[in-house]
Amino acid sequence: MLVLGIETSCDETSIALVNNNDVILNLVYSQIQTHKKFGGVVPEIAAREHLKKLPILFSQLVKETQIDINEIDGIAVTKGPGLIGALLVGVSFAKGLAIRYNKPLVGVNHIVGHVYANYLAYPELRPPYIVLMVSGGHTLILKVNESMHIKIIGRSVDDAVGEAFDKVARLLGLGYPGGPEIDRISKDGNPKTFGFPRPKMYDPDYDFSFSGLKTSVLYEIKRLKDAGIEELPIKDLAASAQEAMIDVLLHKTTKAAKDFGIENIVLAGGVAANSRLREKLAEYTLEFNFFIPPLEFCSDNAAMIARAGMALLEDGKNDGLGLEPSPNLFEMIGDEW
Repeated sequence: MLVLGIETSCDETSIALVNNNDVILNLVYSQIQTHKKFGGVVPEIAAREHLKKLPILFSQLVKETQIDINEIDGIAVTKGPGLIGALLVGVSFAKGLAIRYNKPLVGVNHIVGHVYANYLAYPELRPPYIVLMVSGGHTLILKVNESMHIKIIGRSVDDAVGEAFDKVARLLGLGYPGGPEIDRISKDGNPKTFGFPRPKMYDPDYDFSFSGLKTSVLYEIKRLKDAGIEELPIKDLAASAQEAMIDVLLHKTTKAAKDFGIENIVLAGGVAANSRLREKLAEYTLEFNFFIPPLEFCSDNAAMIARAGMALLEDGKNDGLGLEPSPNLFEMIGDEW
């Protein structure tokens, strides 16, 4: 099945062509430099950038692949969750293509798209498995059962881990986005220097909380400054905060896998690119099988949307022109996705 995918949920504009599990072309335009000066994503600017870049990327895809769009089997587009303006651009563009080429159109839950990114690298992946979904907007533990239905079993009760990375980076005077910056400088830091708390780590549930960790970093910086330390140990602070977050993520995820008797654990989302997270998985490889998407499929991209849409198209689904973006789609993941 040949599927065209479109992703515009936040600050990456992406379009891709996927044939089964083979990615023919995956084009991604990142808006990081545009939003960097604001310290975060500005929704109105993000939507305008999508509007400018999406037609250009589509023309580039057609030119580079020499594909006749009449040959595709369907179109998949992110319908949510995400920024409403950004989603509207992608959905409207996809509807236009669906009309022009008379093709079925399916809306894809962005979170499910991240899960399906793993099928592009691991076609052999089969349920049941546990998913650690970590990004700037979501921190979830998902359970995928035999019928490929996805159930949320754990979530952050406050900040997503990616959001916590950004906030800690801001406290340390690092750039945006904070996750890659902390990952980079932590390589030269000592993660045992500061004993930051591991919130909810040993609670019986599978939920997370990261806002308190951010506050602990703030208080530690204040303590160091009050003690007369002029040059803060930024690398050690970053490494220690990162270690605390990763310890909680892995403990909760492996606990869920043990409790449900599942050996396969899948990583998904932008924070899955974190090098320390990937490194620490080695401590658990005797108990679990880990499926980690390549770096190119960790951040938002249209290839993962195309692959998830393929599953919907194979089930005969077609949202057609009635498809509407749903920025708060988060809660709709479940037995009916």
